[in-house]
Amino acid sequence: MENYLLKSHSNSNDYMTLLEEVNDGYIVRIVRDKDGYEEVITDFISKMLFDSCVRTGYITKIENATLNAITA
Repeated sequence: MENYLLKSHSNSNDYMTLLEEVNDGYIVRIVRDKDGYEEVITDFISKMLFDSCVRTGYITKIENATLNAITA
């Protein structure tokens, strides 16, 4: 599973995990920190949108060690 940091306007540590690759996209789990409360969403993102988000820097691949530091 690959993990990606989500760019946000606030100073929160939101991230996305790719759970499964399907024909035209990915099933992802998005974790958002909202004032100390974690909101967890499982959703679909198309490959075209995913590639666009990586290209523009909206999402950035992170290593598991970095993810552990973010969620600690």
